[in-house]
Amino acid sequence: MSLRVAVQMDPIERINIAGDSTFALMLEAQARGHELFVYTPERLSQIGRDVFATGRPVEVRDVPGDHFTAGEEMRISLAEETDVVLLRQDPPFDMAYVTTTHMLERVHPTTLVVNDPASVRNAPEKIFVLDFPDLMPPTLVSRDKAEISAFRAEHGDIVVKPLYGNGGAAVFRLTADDLNYGSLIDFFSTSFREPWMVQKFLPKVSEGDKRILLVDGKFAGAVNRVPAPGDLRSNMVRGGAAQTTQITGREREICDRLGPELSRRGLIFVGIDVIDGWLTEINVTSPTGIRAIKRLGGPDVAVTTWDAIEARLG
Repeated sequence: MSLRVAVQMDPIERINIAGDSTFALMLEAQARGHELFVYTPERLSQIGRDVFATGRPVEVRDVPGDHFTAGEEMRISLAEETDVVLLRQDPPFDMAYVTTTHMLERVHPTTLVVNDPASVRNAPEKIFVLDFPDLMPPTLVSRDKAEISAFRAEHGDIVVKPLYGNGGAAVFRLTADDLNYGSLIDFFSTSFREPWMVQKFLPKVSEGDKRILLVDGKFAGAVNRVPAPGDLRSNMVRGGAAQTTQITGREREICDRLGPELSRRGLIFVGIDVIDGWLTEINVTSPTGIRAIKRLGGPDVAVTTWDAIEARLG
């Protein structure tokens, strides 16, 4: 079964193929004989209920610095000329991102959009996770200084991060007696219009922040990400080191709890973050981890993902 696959992504020229899950999904699609077409979100257009994308057909190869060949630019109808759209541009999850989900909702499920655009819109990573409070560390979503101060007084060391950020950007730890507290609240107040996520600090983050991938609601692979010396953040784009890992019974319980809801919502490819047995985020926009897991000897989650996509298409 040869499929026509459109990929909504950041510019393909700029990606780091060594760690890019979108590129891994494209390599696997091409290996199965599927045709690839790439476009960036700003090239998405809508006339009435018809949604069009302007981009280029591509062939990809796992060669750093020479990882794709593109054809001539063209405009296509996503509903009429594609079978699958991979919604894969990175956050920030802002109104531009939300608008693309409204547009892609017009073509789904006639054309299968992965992940379901309505569910992506309605399940931002740091809000959707609050549906499972018993699996999480103590967590507050607010921009009210009085609420944040009360939370800090109760829990001591806290972590503050933007609600719609990504890649570890603007993530801060504040100790119970940190004199930077007031300045940081002022900084967040002027930098971010939306509320922030505030969580109790988990000391064992120094041992790793585990990224677990689920495909159609089932565990597919995991990698442990250990922060660089002197840094709180374990994100690999921030210098975190990837390590092989096995999931624990508690982590299996978390997967089993989340899985049916992820599958029901059409969230086929999802990455969750777990620190010391506590769920901290559910990543549904553009989760990463495929290449690190495979490089460390784990399963090829791109294969599992395409098996799930093709199964959805019957």
